[in-house]
Amino acid sequence: MQTVETLNEGLKRAYTLKITAKDIDKKVDAEVKRVAPQVRMPGFRPGKVPANLVRKMHGDAIAQDALNNSIQEGVQKLIADHKLRPAVSPSVSLEGEYAPGGDAEIKVELEVLPEVPTPSIDGLKLERLTVPVSDDEVNTQLKQLAGQQKAWTDAPAKHKAAEGDQVTMDFVGTVDGVAFDGGTGEGMSVEIGTGRLIPGFEDQLVGVKTGDEKTIDVTFPADYGVADLADKPAQFALKITAVKTAGETEINDDFAKTLGLQSLEQLTGLLKGQLEQQLNGLTRTYMKRKLLDQLAAGHDFEVPPSMVEAEFDQIWHQLQHEAEHEADPAAAKAELDAEREDYVKIAERRVRLGLLLSEIGTANGVEVSSNEMNQLIAQAAAQYSPNDRERFYQYVRNEPMAAAQLRAPLFEDKVVDFLFDKAEISDREVTREELEAAIESDDGFETGTHTHDHDNHKPRKSKKAEDGEAKAEKKPAKAKKADAEPAAEAEAEPAKKPAAKKAAAKKADDAEGEAEAKPAKKAPAKKKAD
Repeated sequence: MQTVETLNEGLKRAYTLKITAKDIDKKVDAEVKRVAPQVRMPGFRPGKVPANLVRKMHGDAIAQDALNNSIQEGVQKLIADHKLRPAVSPSVSLEGEYAPGGDAEIKVELEVLPEVPTPSIDGLKLERLTVPVSDDEVNTQLKQLAGQQKAWTDAPAKHKAAEGDQVTMDFVGTVDGVAFDGGTGEGMSVEIGTGRLIPGFEDQLVGVKTGDEKTIDVTFPADYGVADLADKPAQFALKITAVKTAGETEINDDFAKTLGLQSLEQLTGLLKGQLEQQLNGLTRTYMKRKLLDQLAAGHDFEVPPSMVEAEFDQIWHQLQHEAEHEADPAAAKAELDAEREDYVKIAERRVRLGLLLSEIGTANGVEVSSNEMNQLIAQAAAQYSPNDRERFYQYVRNEPMAAAQLRAPLFEDKVVDFLFDKAEISDREVTREELEAAIESDDGFETGTHTHDHDNHKPRKSKKAEDGEAKAEKKPAKAKKADAEPAAEAEAEPAKKPAAKKAAAKKADDAEGEAEAKPAKKAPAKKKAD
């Protein structure tokens, strides 16, 4: 195989590989010998078909496999010989038309990881803002929980339903006088004021009594889940079968037992633990942002444009999705467009911090164990239907980048914990409001963060842009682009499948269900397979 470097600019590399016909033919001969014993042909005993006939029958397919294998081996050898560290999978293509029996010329293009300077982790200083959980907060949680466990009792016969009461009804819905699918039901209960039903429905239940019959007029929302009903006026003929009022729920041991616990003391302890966990999460978020600020301030190096582009696309897709659900989508998108470059800088910073954390973790022996990795894969696979889980397992096993995407968040958290242990930390007790304000302040939020928190820099932008970035940070839990150290995984197995990417296993919809048209606020839209 002959190799010629055709591009070496910054982090971009390009090569031309020439795979000779002789090398390809050797692979064809080896494959023919391997499959010949398995070939069946009339007139020949099993395993006795001559190699020349096998080649004649299956030569094209075998030659194609031989070419693909040669390309894969050639790319792997190129990476090994030139000590390349690909940032993403190389782009591999045939130059011109390949004629069977001839040489094959291959073009390989890739971006390599930068030489990350040894990160300085000495002298890190952090402030840990802590919030003690007060008895008042626990009591507030208890009252809220009790309020959700309302004890409903039948109202007096002449009682008129008011906000906070529960109304049970039979209903028949019509559009233009014609009943529609899912618009008829019996025994549906709703608490007035919860906003569970389509706009205007619950308001018209105020004043009804048990036994009343009433027709109400409503309009389905424009974004209703059933397209045939969206934005259309409708009538619902109601028969009120019960009106109930909420009784006071006493907060005592009996109440705790209705929740499956043994005592009020146990319930109080659980709620306090949940609050402590929540506050500890806020404390960690603040510390992590400050930590990453210090790392970013001390390191500046070129990052692969393809990684920045992928990170930006992920941020931008989420922000665009959120903008579509604003009151004025066009204005929201226009504001985003005006701040596009800000988000490009955020993406660049995320990638740089990811590479820094990867370097720190690798240099200091931070690892994700095989058991931890198996747990991550199992958690991600649980999102898929039973029929698709095995395909997902196969996909993760065969695609190093997919495994990297699952591994990255945990690896990052472990590196952050390692750095916390190395830092000099001072404690300061604050209120919850002060901690939240510190997180949201321009000073703390100049680092902007996302689910995995290593993007913590953002140029000054409007409050709208800050809100948009926060929304972009709430990423789904499914397998996704590695944030903390995609480069580390890419480097480990850079060209497992250089010729073609394998399609991800499709996510089946376990509970797709029909989009009901009954008067719910919004019918459940059908999920699409990923």
